Amino acid sequence: MGTFSIWHWLIVLAVVLLLFGGRGKISGLMGDFGKGLKSFKKGMKDDEDEIVSEEEPKVLKSESVATPAPEKDRAAEG
Repeated sequence: MGTFSIWHWLIVLAVVLLLFGGRGKISGLMGDFGKGLKSFKKGMKDDEDEIVSEEEPKVLKSESVATPAPEKDRAAEG
């Protein structure tokens, strides 16, 4: 006889039918998994867009150091 008896093959057949048989349980699960990943990525992108729009514009050091000249100094220069 071979390595496996008829009972082993029946158990393997039952497991295969449970996994792949019926209404496509594996394909249904993978489809749901794909939809979940898609909605997760969309949610992450939406969160990044909200964070970017809520941030204040950053001020460069050169802009924060430079101050406009007083009015009377401008009149003397011109």
